[in-house]
Amino acid sequence: MYVRSWLFVPGDSDRKLAKAEGSGADALVLDLEDSVAEPNRPAARQKIRQFLDARPVGRRSCQLWVRINALSDSALLDLAAVVGGAPDGLMLPKIDGPADVARLSHHLDALEVREGVPLGHVKITAVATETPAAVLRLVEFPTAKIDRLVGLNWGAEDLSAAIGASTNVDASGQWTLTYRWARSAVLLAAKAVGVDAIDTVFVDYRDLDGLRASCRASAQEGFNSRVAIHPDQVAPINEAFAPSAEDVAGAERIVAAFDQVGGVGTVGIDGKMFDIPHLKRARNVLERHRAYGRKGLA
Repeated sequence: MYVRSWLFVPGDSDRKLAKAEGSGADALVLDLEDSVAEPNRPAARQKIRQFLDARPVGRRSCQLWVRINALSDSALLDLAAVVGGAPDGLMLPKIDGPADVARLSHHLDALEVREGVPLGHVKITAVATETPAAVLRLVEFPTAKIDRLVGLNWGAEDLSAAIGASTNVDASGQWTLTYRWARSAVLLAAKAVGVDAIDTVFVDYRDLDGLRASCRASAQEGFNSRVAIHPDQVAPINEAFAPSAEDVAGAERIVAAFDQVGGVGTVGIDGKMFDIPHLKRARNVLERHRAYGRKGLA
């Protein structure tokens, strides 16, 4: 997807919707769930649809996603309101497993036909750790074969509430075992499926140094992007999840070395040996670098 940052924007806030595109986020997530009180959701659906209609596909400065509510009557109202605006994707919260994602995909099949949206246009990311069942069923994603699925992300707050935990961090501020396990399982499930792994929000939006350090570690682990709850978080996230100049230079040297010798499985550079996994990783770095450059994001 070549998304580094996902900025949540309350769907009922005219002010925040108006400012969102100036944030620099690769994707805006127009929210109909947790940031919008139930009485405000009908108005929020209308505002989001108007926002989408004013920015048709091909004329958007960033990807436009919608976080709908968990699959229920409320979610069906969300879908009926926004799919005709051709959002780039939907974020589905509080799933219990891949079956919920497949169900949403079937709804989209019908709604895209009804609304004249190209079949398969609307993609899906799923918040895959907000219920205990969802965490335990992450192993089912690799065999679920859901074509619309392009990302899995995780969240700790709803899982804490679901299991009755009083906290999700230890005395040092690090995730406790249950949440480290859920986070790792999401990363592995996403990579097994071949979709993006999306890291959870860094809740202290004022601590930008802490955010930078956390994002660098996340990117090194293999996460592709991160969600943001404040526009100030976007730039540090974008920086951390884009290949650095050093990364690009190193990748170019590896690719050039393999190209020079041709047809071998290992090369030596400055006394170090590099093999095919290093070559694949280097090509991925260069592909992402080129993609961000085309979008004006590098």
